[in-house]
Amino acid sequence: MAKDSGREALGGRAVVVALAAVVLLLGGGYAAAGAFASDRVPRGTTVGGVAVGGQTPAQAKQTLADAWQDRVDAPITVTVDGETTTVEPSEAGLEPALEATVEAAGAGNSWAPDRLWDYWTGGDEVDPVVTVDDERMQTTIQRLDGELGTAPVDGTVTFTGSTVRTTEATTGRVLDDEAVREALVAAYLSEEPTAELELVEVEPEITDADVEQAVEDYANPALSGPVTLVFGDTPVKLRPADYAKALTLDADGGELSLATDVDVVMELVEEAPAQGEPVDASIRIVDGEPEIVRAKPGVSFEDADVYTAFIDLLTQPAGERRAEVDATVVEPEVTTKDVRQLGIKEQVSTFTTYYPHADYRNTNIGRAAELTNGTLLLPGETFSMNDIVGERTRENGFTEGFIISNGILREDLGGGVSQLATTLFNAMFFAGLEDVEHKPHSFYIDRYPVGREATVAWGVLDMRFRNDTKHGVYVQSFIRPSTPGTQGSVTVSLYSTKVWDIEARASNRYAYTQPEVRYLQTDDCYAYTGSQGFQIDVFRDFRRPGKDKVVRTEKFHTVYTPSDSVRCGKPPKDGEDG
Repeated sequence: MAKDSGREALGGRAVVVALAAVVLLLGGGYAAAGAFASDRVPRGTTVGGVAVGGQTPAQAKQTLADAWQDRVDAPITVTVDGETTTVEPSEAGLEPALEATVEAAGAGNSWAPDRLWDYWTGGDEVDPVVTVDDERMQTTIQRLDGELGTAPVDGTVTFTGSTVRTTEATTGRVLDDEAVREALVAAYLSEEPTAELELVEVEPEITDADVEQAVEDYANPALSGPVTLVFGDTPVKLRPADYAKALTLDADGGELSLATDVDVVMELVEEAPAQGEPVDASIRIVDGEPEIVRAKPGVSFEDADVYTAFIDLLTQPAGERRAEVDATVVEPEVTTKDVRQLGIKEQVSTFTTYYPHADYRNTNIGRAAELTNGTLLLPGETFSMNDIVGERTRENGFTEGFIISNGILREDLGGGVSQLATTLFNAMFFAGLEDVEHKPHSFYIDRYPVGREATVAWGVLDMRFRNDTKHGVYVQSFIRPSTPGTQGSVTVSLYSTKVWDIEARASNRYAYTQPEVRYLQTDDCYAYTGSQGFQIDVFRDFRRPGKDKVVRTEKFHTVYTPSDSVRCGKPPKDGEDG
């Protein structure tokens, strides 16, 4: 807290000190005068209209405290150009300094001739000494300025689309901080605490002239035409309508300077080679049709270099608005041409299977389809579901579900994934690709095509097929999740160049076998009714697209074992009904 002397007393007086001393000595009363007056306030002294002359310091402080009792917290009326508000003394950090005020009024223990002369000849009107909390005072000044003043407004330049817009600057009328401080201190403790303040004009930092200059130097040139940034061999043209949203003219040291949002600029250079590693060409499916996603060279460059080159080009004239960005370019391993030569141009097969609602099926089938989706097989490559999907663990996104183990159902991680294996097998089947490895379920599950289905088990059973064509094969897989009232489905579509028209045929079921009944006493026992086993033959006829002649036929022989009925508990004793 800093002290402010506020209104000080001790005005100058023309005194002949030596003469006073002589007079007192001659009168023989110097000692007596000093004994009485040495520490008292000079006679006739007043502080803010309160008489304290002739009083000791203690008496004077008490007199002032009593007189100011109602003034200490009295609000100060502040008037500016006819507008009025009030300031609480505590808000402005104002407090009376009684001891300092009494000292300023002339009290004090001294036998000096001039001191005694002051006492006997009379004092003056003295202003109270006031302490000021600088932080509170500054906060109060800011409030008054906000209520009673008007801040200057800078002129601005903005970009809307490809249009330059400006706003005019306005002069402000504000309070002078020091003048406000002095006026509040002077008004404090007076009988009618009033402070009349004046506003002073303040020019804006950015004037209309600055705005006009910025439009001429920066804004108009920036929107005069496109700029081109060159990354290696790749030119990227940026048009004003696109990059105007990245431009700003910011106040800096009393001037407007051109700046850009580097993040926006980097979004605009999306046609540039991908920063970092190169991006191989790939395939995506759009409205059921395969589409090539072009390869992008990798490139190493700094955003700051892009920013600097872009800013420099904005103010260049036509014909000079092109610059190279310092960059190191690395070509992708799989080019757009490579993918185009794979001949992935049409859907060659699609297959959908359906499943009853179960949360674990949505989770496990959905995760497996997600991992499989987007697989690209080059000519001669073999697809392995276990390699693509990976081990069915929680860390890999799978949960517990029912699987077939030793001829019965039990729970394990990844249950339900064979639904995707079956769907993949059928998509492969009707695309005419080479079956490398598949195993049907040990017993028949009636939601699958009989004799045309497959199961997988990590480390034991896989579903594999080979791309034995001259073209690439792209795999698309996705699910439509089930709900408590609807079935779910999983679809696999293969895209390539059609080589075969495939027709499936099947024999009648034969060689039936009957199920048995098993009794289980384990905690994870799941009771159900079994079904017959049987054998069946499925045939795959190959025809050239649009031709009737069968070029070759493949036979798939499947043996389904009976699905034993399972009962949970002890087996019945002989003679009892099981």
